[in-house]
Amino acid sequence: QVQLVESGGGLVQAGDSLRLSCAASGRTFSSYGMGWFRQAPGKEREFVAGINWTGDKTYYADSVKGRFTISRDNAKNTVYLQMNSLKPEDTAVYYCAADRHGLGSNYGPLYDYWGQGTQVTVSS
Repeated sequence: QVQLVESGGGLVQAGDSLRLSCAASGRTFSSYGMGWFRQAPGKEREFVAGINWTGDKTYYADSVKGRFTISRDNAKNTVYLQMNSLKPEDTAVYYCAADRHGLGSNYGPLYDYWGQGTQVTVSS
């Protein structure tokens, strides 16, 4: 069992930066692929970024490529999402997820555990 707790969301202006954190419980965190997803009001949940269990492979949605960076610190059981050059269309609830297959892919159903989400609001 893995429990995930996101933090770092907030209200920012367009062009600003935020760093989201996801703290995981459990001794097997280092074997999990991790991902960030988001859901805006009235829209389906979408993949944002993923990282495999070793941290040497990362994946990004086209909409955030070059602006967002996912990373992990296995010693701290934490995965991060650095978000730069934020846009109003990035406004959403951001969810952290853990994938026991270790892949960190963009396929949501592969993820086994989900956090409660943190709100990110970007004003224009």
